[in-house]
Amino acid sequence: MTRDPAAAGGESAHTDTVHVLRSDDLARAITRISHEIIERNRGLDGVVLIGLQRGGVWLAERLAASLARIEGVAPPCGELDVSLHRDDIGLRPVTPVSLTRIPVDLSGARVVLVDDVLYTGRTVRAALDALNQYGRPAQVQLAVLVDRGHRELPIRPDYVGKNLPTSTDEDVVATGDGVVLRRGGGR
Repeated sequence: MTRDPAAAGGESAHTDTVHVLRSDDLARAITRISHEIIERNRGLDGVVLIGLQRGGVWLAERLAASLARIEGVAPPCGELDVSLHRDDIGLRPVTPVSLTRIPVDLSGARVVLVDDVLYTGRTVRAALDALNQYGRPAQVQLAVLVDRGHRELPIRPDYVGKNLPTSTDEDVVATGDGVVLRRGGGR
């Protein structure tokens, strides 16, 4: 990990930004997760990738492209907005503005939910509820780029790019360019 004080931008002087994964590290993590998905499912037959809005969509697309490079065919890839299924809907205003696009009936499929950062597990719980509208999958697996701990629900990922223990006053930002940890910024 390298510190990048310039990346802190206009944040307070107490904020410290650390690059956890750069683009080449990200590419390796995606390739590794792709191989793990193929191995666990004995190929891609019946596998469907569903990226959770917003952070999981770009990652699901990158995984689909990686799987296509390895296996010669990409699994169906969709996106899911879980905002109306969250358990904190009464605590903060929710306006569904993200797209849900499920390309196939999920009945009998092996669905791999994809998200960028796993934290409390509440988004994944909401995704499990939302999936019920699109069929009954044979199995649901979870792929995340970063598992930062602090689970509030008994949810465990099947595929992890990077385990990154954090404190609650840190923020993890994952993009197609890499992963950054911001310390001292608070939530």
